[in-house]
Amino acid sequence: MTNFQDDQNVISFKDKTPTKTKWFRFIISGGIGLLLLIIAVTNAYIVHENEYKVVRQFGEIVRIDQTPGLRFKIPFIQTVTSLPKAQIFYDVAEAEINTKDKKRILVNHYAIWEITNPKEMIQNARSLENAESKMDEFIFSIVRTELGRLNYDEIINDEKSSRGSLNDEVTAKVNELLQQDRYGIRVVDVRMKRIDLPEENEQSVYKRMISERESKAQEYLSMGDAQKQRIIAQTDREVKEMLAKAQADAERIRASGEQEAARIYNETFAKDPEFYSFYRTLESYKTTIGEDTVVILPANSPYAKWLLGQTR
Repeated sequence: MTNFQDDQNVISFKDKTPTKTKWFRFIISGGIGLLLLIIAVTNAYIVHENEYKVVRQFGEIVRIDQTPGLRFKIPFIQTVTSLPKAQIFYDVAEAEINTKDKKRILVNHYAIWEITNPKEMIQNARSLENAESKMDEFIFSIVRTELGRLNYDEIINDEKSSRGSLNDEVTAKVNELLQQDRYGIRVVDVRMKRIDLPEENEQSVYKRMISERESKAQEYLSMGDAQKQRIIAQTDREVKEMLAKAQADAERIRASGEQEAARIYNETFAKDPEFYSFYRTLESYKTTIGEDTVVILPANSPYAKWLLGQTR
């Protein structure tokens, strides 16, 4: 009987086979583990605070994750998409609207909105773009209706405006329509940014505004002139009254002074009648004799005596 173990050229399968099998099993196990790790990593996802994670299976929504944390999906079967949980700014397209008094205006709005029910939003709106398109449509319809009930001056002039809180009304009515159609979104606020006129109407409106302002300015000027005339007339009347009163006071004072002067004269002249006669004669010279006066007097005339120095 041949002893194979004594032959150095014969390989012993009993010693070698277990070592190869061990390594083979180790490689297989490592590969499987690595594959499972790759599958786990590629099918893990993180839910952030400001987003929804929508998990679909064969196109159907199986769950919506809202709580922040690490989640897993079934490989090759489920897919994950994100939707924003935070409020979204949307610039509403500029729209042309006719007012109650048949004026054409361009209105520009913006809206702040948010997703309240991701499942309804996906089922009925399909995408964020479609949701914003529907919201835009509702906003335009309601703004057109509300502003169509007002005149142009009421819209642009806050003092004359009767529109009240138009932004709040539009917001409430848009939300009613969105809720009615179950779009899963909510408008937080709608605000009017600006109101413009179509370019072809601007010049005519500017001219009309200038004409109105000029008319108003002329009205103010007329009112000012009328007030000025009233003030002048009142001042003239008061001045005349003051002058008349001053004149009366002056006459009264003058009469009183003349009366007092006459009394003093009488008392003085009564003390010396001859001096009084002399004084009266001199006073008469003032009125009767001028620079070119020629006087012919009798020699015994009082005038002649005083002129000749004959005081006796």
